[in-house]
Amino acid sequence: MASLHSEEFKRDAVRIALTSGLTRRQASSDLGIGMSTLNKWIKTYRDSDVVSKGDQDLAKENERLRRENRLLKEERDLLKKATIFFADQSK
Repeated sequence: MASLHSEEFKRDAVRIALTSGLTRRQASSDLGIGMSTLNKWIKTYRDSDVVSKGDQDLAKENERLRRENRLLKEERDLLKKATIFFADQSK
């Protein structure tokens, strides 16, 4: 059975999945391929030159910053609720 997607498309899909910050589910949906297909391509091409070392480092830093940002937003929301609670208690 002939492959529906070119090698270039597969490599680009892997690069997007690993560096875009999207979940694999989002990336596969955006690319119009199944998640299991994307996972298979990632397994095949992960160690190739599809994603440069710089891009991998950048993707890791982006993920770390997203987690930190999510935590800070949760803390801010908690502090807002605490402020409202204590303001109501002092009345």
